[in-house]
Amino acid sequence: MSAGVGADVEALCSKCGDVWHVVVAKVKEQIVKVQCKQCGGYHRYKSPHAVPKEKRGPAPPRAPRESKSPVERFEKPAVTADLSKSVKPYRASETFEVGERVDHVNFGQGVIELSEPGKITVFFASGRRVLAQAKVAATNGLERPKPFDHAHPPAGGKRVSET
Repeated sequence: MSAGVGADVEALCSKCGDVWHVVVAKVKEQIVKVQCKQCGGYHRYKSPHAVPKEKRGPAPPRAPRESKSPVERFEKPAVTADLSKSVKPYRASETFEVGERVDHVNFGQGVIELSEPGKITVFFASGRRVLAQAKVAATNGLERPKPFDHAHPPAGGKRVSET
């Protein structure tokens, strides 16, 4: 007859190697969980007198999977690189054009795919990155407004006097 819950039982502790345990849980008549009296750890019941199970044979062969073509990690750049120009080192203070090649300190060499005022999209081997670039001066005739002078009241305006 098997020991009941709370009874002492021999089992091999996987933490400290001690053999004296207390039965914690059972399923029908089989002990399934024990607590080590030495280290207090809980684990499955492993009888020190159990006969080792026979090794399993080789697993049955599986059905072959459908072979799919390997997926590219990143697609190709949307723009072909202009190979007539040399590779420029990337600096946020410079401007770049579509098709130019840049050399970035962290990402390596890449091709400019999109150029907007203040930012560029670059295709690198590790993927696309949006980087900063210098903003181009406005050429549409607009100018920055003159600073407002707070010292003088506007023309024709009345100053409120203190009385």
